[in-house]
Amino acid sequence: MYLPPHFREDALDAQHSLIRAHPLGLLVSAGAGGLVANPIPFVLDAAAGEKGTLRCHVARANPQWRELQTADECLVVFQGAQAYITPSWYATKRETGKVVPTWNYATVHAWGRPQIFDDADWLSRQIHALTDLQEHPRATPWKVDDAPEPFVAAQIRGIVGIEIPIARIEGKWKVSQNRPEADRAGVEAGLVEKGGSNDMAALVAARGKPS
Repeated sequence: MYLPPHFREDALDAQHSLIRAHPLGLLVSAGAGGLVANPIPFVLDAAAGEKGTLRCHVARANPQWRELQTADECLVVFQGAQAYITPSWYATKRETGKVVPTWNYATVHAWGRPQIFDDADWLSRQIHALTDLQEHPRATPWKVDDAPEPFVAAQIRGIVGIEIPIARIEGKWKVSQNRPEADRAGVEAGLVEKGGSNDMAALVAARGKPS
């Protein structure tokens, strides 16, 4: 990933936080048929390994897991907040007109050697962990055990587990750090006025200043 110094985010806690907030990762691998990419929800175990471990499961019918069996490395891309940034929000536009549009975003890329699991107990723990993480905020969380046991067992037979100990991880927060203070203020105000999710406005406010 192209990482200008002012956009780098090397703090592992920040990288892990983005993964937890945006757990649908793009799993990318290369095999005999070329590059393959699938969006897959992941569970992050931050305590497993120096940089953490990613776990997921895919449909047994998905051929990607077979390619991962012999892969030395795969990549998972997690995409956080993102937004188009119009030059009209910049004070510099009114001063000089020398501005262009851009796109702000936060992303984490994680690499590691995948391991395949076809064990019912491992898969049961995985689906319970993933479900509990996503259901926990609900007033009445749904649990895997709410479904009939034979039905769950049949579903487990239709999936394969993947574990990726993170060997390398990079974070990039491109949130207007390269703009003057007045331009950053204009971006924050413009995003808030635009409405919708203000996640990017919050990032610009909190992290949009050069270090």
